[in-house]
Formats: sequence, C-alpha cells, structure tokens
Amino acid sequence: MTDILRQPAEIIYQGELDALKRDDTGNKPANWQLSPQAVVKYLMGGTTSDGTVISEKYVGNRRLIETAVATLATDRALLLLGVPGTAKSWVSEHLSAGISGDSTRVIQCTAGTDENQIRYGWNYAQLLAKGPSREALVPTPLYRAMEEGTLCRLEELTRMGSDVQDTLITILSEKMLPIPELNDAIFAKKGFNIIATANNRDKGVNELSSALKRRFNVVVLPLPDDMQEEIRIVARRVSEMGESLDLPVPKNAVDEIEKVITIFRELRGGETLDGKTVLKSPTGNLSTAEAIAVMVGSLSQANWFGKGELSAETISTNLIGAIVKDPVQDKAVLEEYLETVLKKRKDYAQFYHHLNDVL
Repeated sequence: MTDILRQPAEIIYQGELDALKRDDTGNKPANWQLSPQAVVKYLMGGTTSDGTVISEKYVGNRRLIETAVATLATDRALLLLGVPGTAKSWVSEHLSAGISGDSTRVIQCTAGTDENQIRYGWNYAQLLAKGPSREALVPTPLYRAMEEGTLCRLEELTRMGSDVQDTLITILSEKMLPIPELNDAIFAKKGFNIIATANNRDKGVNELSSALKRRFNVVVLPLPDDMQEEIRIVARRVSEMGESLDLPVPKNAVDEIEKVITIFRELRGGETLDGKTVLKSPTGNLSTAEAIAVMVGSLSQANWFGKGELSAETISTNLIGAIVKDPVQDKAVLEEYLETVLKKRKDYAQFYHHLNDVL
C-alpha cells in the first residue's frame, strides 16, 4: 500500500506496461516506449504472449484510439474533443503513459494561465544576480517535453485565453520554442508532441483560432451509446476508486449503478428509455463522469455513515447534487421527472421517496 492518494497511470499499470514491452516486436517511432499497436492494446485491453491480462482503459470505438495513436506518430498534435465526462483526460493520461512512460508532463489551462506557464519562466534571484541565462530559466512541462522528445498534455485548452493559446502556433508548426531574451531557441527532439483536451459546452470557453485548429488533428470522444457499456464503465471506475480509497464496494453496486444511469440517460436524452414520455433536460451534462462521482460519493457516505450498503437513501443527496445545478430551473425539471416517471415505477419507489425528501 502507498500513502499517495493517486498514482500516475505509469505507476498504477507498471506491470502491464512492462509485460507489453517484453511482448512488443513492432516498430517504434523515435523515443516511444511501445509500438503503436502495443499502445492501442494498452488502452483497449488484451492478453500478452506470457498470459498477462491487459485491462481495458477505454471502453468505446477502437478506431478512435487507433486514430489518436496514429496522429501522435506524425508531426500533428492531437486534440481530444467532447462534452465533459467523455474520458478525454483519462485517455490523454494513458496515451502519455503508454507512449512516453510519463504522464505527469501536464499543463492545466485556466483563464489565469499566461505565456510563462506555457513557454518558460524565470528564477528572479538568478535573473537579478546574473542576468538572462539558461541557469535563470525555469522550464515548463512543455519545454521539458521538447528537450527530451516526449508528450506534453494540455488539459482544457479552450479555458485558456485566445492570445495565450496562439503561443502554441510556432511550437506546433516550427517544432521550435524561441527564447528571445537569450537570442536562442529550443528545438524539439523526435517523439515530442502535444495532446490537448477541450470541450465546447461549459461557460468560459475560448474558441481556438483557425490557425491553431489547423495544427491539430481532432478526435471526438462521444458519450457511450449503449447503456450496458456505460454501466460497465461506471462499475469499473467505482471499483478502482473504491479500492484506492479503501472503500468496500457492496454486492448491490451494479444494481444501483443501473438505476442512476437510467435516470441520467433519460434526463439528458429528453425522453424515457422506452420513448413514450418526453422530458425536460436539466442544465448540467449528466455525463458518465458525473455518474461515477455520484456513486463514489454515495459509497463513501454508505461506508462512513451507514452500514456499507448502497441504497436510495445514500445515493439521493449525491444524485440531486449532480442534477440540480440551477436551483430553480433544474429543481423544476427533477420534480416533474419524479412525478411523471419515477412515481409510476415500483422498483424506484425508494428513490422517489428519498429524492422528494431531499428536494
């Protein structure tokens, strides 16, 4: 056991990565730890020749992952696009772990991110003592990735201001980072590339300029089409997170997950699963990631304040927190759903009762 709350992917799945390296006979692009075929197997799951089981990291269309890996083997950067909760960051992390063996070179883009956090900064004590020099320069994760020929992750690229986004244009087109203060530049080694994630659904999004868009190959990650697939994704992540948080996962977890996914899919789809009742949708995304958060929160509540069993009582508060983002509009949507849909379902009687109590 470790006292680190969350290890990076290359540590958690080190055994799988080592097994894939031993088994990998394919050609590798410069500075890649695995061949493109092995990277895809790492994400999509499989078995090596020595019997090591490679767990499935991404549940979805294999072609999307193949396209993402093939893009990173070229000189074009990769942009993973999708609504919140479509595993963009998860895929980005595992691509970096499989290709570079290091997923920690990451820049979290926000409205406050400036050019210094993208390009490089300065150690001001050294700068004042000796003036501009390589010793005074503070490398960013992007700078180090260029120096060493590895991947750099930019999370939520569209959160960053458009003027700061465009500092990437020279890097992506010329594979060079100018350092005008030193009359010098950093030239990217083979293997360097960028994986960016973005969505266009949240408030505060800054659209990418057409010049920057042209330098990315876009792969859109969709929400799961199949309900059983979504249940499987949530059940797996809840099990993994329960283990890392020392929270026992009860036997009825999958049954309760199915109920939560049913509610989510109906509300975000605007109709019941049988298509007979039209519904209003709340303002939130009700994504797979939200469902995972609801179940992990409920698991913690059941463990610390209950008997360890997941139930409508332990789930309802977390469920309302996910659905009701706007206290007026979303509350009205949920109340209508309770009266027109859940009230008529016998197996959802406890959810109807406890959700009404909390509301």
